Amino acid sequence: MWLKDISVIGVPMDLGQMRRGVDMGPSAIRYAGIIERLENLNYQVEDLGDIEIARPEKQRIENEGNLKNLSGVLEASEKLSESVSSVIDNKKFPLILGGDHSIAIGTLAGVSKHYENLGVIWYDAHGDLNTEDTSPSGNIHGMPLAASIGIGHDALTNVSGYTPKVKPENIVIIGARSLDEGERELIKEKGIKVYTMHEVDRLGMTKVMEETIEYLKHTDGVHLSLDLDGLDPHDAPGVGTPVLGGISYRESHLAMEMLAEAEIITSAEFVEVNPILDEKNKTATVAVALMGSLFGEKLL
Repeated sequence: MWLKDISVIGVPMDLGQMRRGVDMGPSAIRYAGIIERLENLNYQVEDLGDIEIARPEKQRIENEGNLKNLSGVLEASEKLSESVSSVIDNKKFPLILGGDHSIAIGTLAGVSKHYENLGVIWYDAHGDLNTEDTSPSGNIHGMPLAASIGIGHDALTNVSGYTPKVKPENIVIIGARSLDEGERELIKEKGIKVYTMHEVDRLGMTKVMEETIEYLKHTDGVHLSLDLDGLDPHDAPGVGTPVLGGISYRESHLAMEMLAEAEIITSAEFVEVNPILDEKNKTATVAVALMGSLFGEKLL
């Protein structure tokens, strides 16, 4: 399924981590021209605006155990899930702009109910497979993939009233280079397919994407969750948790171009753009360029 109608949803969320500014990500991406870029590719684009994010009173951190801002993240996740589900009901492609990566909890809750066997490509320096028990920080943006496979706090795993959203065998992580001990154990226990930067360097991005597309061919839809920190900080400096030695700008374009050719992506989100940490909106501009490639933009 490759839809020509796209609905854009902004999620100005910064509650999943502790660095301010990522809530301005959707605005930065719009400013970098995403709507015009997609319209120039002959898509019908509907901008649904931003999900309203409730702010903790006086910016107080609301902890529940080792989970920061749990209630705020849950409220936003439920709203986003509803909005995403409605977009799919209307036969449109949901494109979500973040915001920190905790938004993926709501995105996947809204997407997965429409598929029997959803696949997920997690393009990220991190695994985001922590739980309240394994997280060193308590930041929920490091937990969305774990929550989506049904592991973690009950409230996070049961957003939209069902769990799990994704099967571990339907996940491919690309670009990992920073994993906590609990995440490494969970990856091995669940048999999650991971292409670390070692594999990306050794195999090359062409082979990584060929294998990824083949691995997910049995699914009935594929969600792309792209964290801009998957790229090297030289190419995408405006992220909250940069990790040296990442995927290059050109490799990322190739990955998006191959996904466009395969026509397997049925929903997507681009997250962790933080304009405060950026250089002249460089990271948002990169995000928009990658979206262009994902949606079929070609030089010739």
